[in-house]
Amino acid sequence: MSTAVKIRADINGPGAGFRCILIHSPNNGRPALAGNDSSPVITGKTQLVEYLESGCKPPERWRLGTEHEKFGFTTADLKPLPYDGPSGIGAVLSGLAEQFPWQPVLENGNIIALLDDTGASITLEPGGQLELSGALLDDIHQTCREVNTHLKQVKAVCEPLGVAFLGMGFHPKCRRDEMQWMPKSRYRIMRDYMPTVGTMGLDMMTRTCTVQVNLDFGSEADMVSKFRTSLALQPIATALFANSPFVEGKPSGFLSFRSHVWEDTDPDRTGILPWVFEDGMGFERYVDYMLDVPMYLVRRDGQYVNCAGMSFRDFIDGRLPALPGERPTMTDWEDHLTTAFPEVRLKRFLEMRGADGGPWDRLCALPAFWAGLLYHPASLSAAWDIARDWTIEERAALRHDAARDGLAAKVGGRTVREIATELLDLARVGLAARNRLDAAGDNESGFLAPLQRAADSGETPADRLLALYEGDWNGSVDPVFRDFAY
Repeated sequence: MSTAVKIRADINGPGAGFRCILIHSPNNGRPALAGNDSSPVITGKTQLVEYLESGCKPPERWRLGTEHEKFGFTTADLKPLPYDGPSGIGAVLSGLAEQFPWQPVLENGNIIALLDDTGASITLEPGGQLELSGALLDDIHQTCREVNTHLKQVKAVCEPLGVAFLGMGFHPKCRRDEMQWMPKSRYRIMRDYMPTVGTMGLDMMTRTCTVQVNLDFGSEADMVSKFRTSLALQPIATALFANSPFVEGKPSGFLSFRSHVWEDTDPDRTGILPWVFEDGMGFERYVDYMLDVPMYLVRRDGQYVNCAGMSFRDFIDGRLPALPGERPTMTDWEDHLTTAFPEVRLKRFLEMRGADGGPWDRLCALPAFWAGLLYHPASLSAAWDIARDWTIEERAALRHDAARDGLAAKVGGRTVREIATELLDLARVGLAARNRLDAAGDNESGFLAPLQRAADSGETPADRLLALYEGDWNGSVDPVFRDFAY
């Protein structure tokens, strides 16, 4: 196979006049996805462990990377956006590239992502959800400016198109068959595989949105401490950020239906990972887990090879049925790491994955919550003390109950609301110790304000939506698109 190289080209059609990024394989001349050929071949597990270990950084180099997803809709009829058409996702991406310094990424002639010079990207989820994956930033003041700039850009492009975006954890109105699938090849493979392993995988792909933050670690021991603490406390974040009480226009019985969806998506690659709390947890233990997670696909010559359900261990041994005799590269391993979806995910950093998408101020609240807890040793230790004695059964029950009952859920004889209040105090201490100040001299703790209001009142965003549904909205979810759009 030839080495794949990036080229830049002008394109015609929608968005003509801007520069785009293609990934081109000189071997066959077809537009391609990222190539694998120059990446080192994997000869054993040690390389995989060393890859994760290479994420260790001293505290002065710890950064924050915030991601958030949102649902697009046409303002005239509240329908989800298709890819094509004058008000489609393709037109939105083209408009962003034309008006702002974003570089398009193409797959089979379609714009599927945008990149900028800071390391940020805008990508498409399967059902047309638009995701901003932010740059690695030093503080949450920068994160909030990034989020606000992005939302202003999206609004500037979308208003003339009659399009807007909504931040919620689960689509409040549409059925699964009404969501529009995006033209990304990997999603076709996942779409076929998901129903074979769970009942809600297609809902996860098309009808959920989240906000996440990615955080660094300093050593293997630090990674383990942060992993255990954040995994145990992820349901507390689920409750604080619960913002998905509706399914197909009606109350679902859950405050975070998005979180409930993950309970029956794919047991091989989701959940709370009980072994993280056991002796022997470390980089190698996570590698063993990922080697047992069934594969989805491999990228070769700009095409996705369907490997759904196959074994990465067989791949290392040259016995992958889809690519007999081939062995994986480190790029294949990087791709495979993205196909597991536990509540906390390890790459060369840790991803916090337990929160619903929501209003703009909560997009900055999530990194504040977790940075305050995990980036301050005393707060991290105190947070772990809260959760260290919970049994595996209690952890599993809490995950379910927090999705259903929010701050009213209980664990170890305490309500989630009580625990959330204590954690917010610890996060505030941690953020004060970080001492990242804005131009007015304020530290990052102000970004916790919407979470503090929820803990003080006991009312999550989902509780507020349900009250509006029963009251001013007269049993309709349609006003949410008007009252809560970005």
